[in-house]
Amino acid sequence: MITVGMFYDVIPLKAPLFVLKFQEVLDLLKTTPGHRSSFLYQRVDDPDSYAILSEWEDQQVFLDFIQSDAFRQVTTWGRDQILRAAPRHKIYPCHEESR
Repeated sequence: MITVGMFYDVIPLKAPLFVLKFQEVLDLLKTTPGHRSSFLYQRVDDPDSYAILSEWEDQQVFLDFIQSDAFRQVTTWGRDQILRAAPRHKIYPCHEESR
């Protein structure tokens, strides 16, 4: 399993559109094989900055998703209309403790 952090800086006053689009993406993710959960968080010190934390079965499943047409359409829309900076993604591998 992996956790992915996706970090987005939104143009001021565009946050409601970003949150609305996240809800649409979340509905899609719920039907995506290998996706376990996703949550949207807003920074306290910068209310136009967000993090999405997602859990996936493995890294390849996540990479397949971000190469999909659906993801490409959302990122193009975000880059053109919503984001004030390029998004940042970080993959955090989960290490199971051996017993």
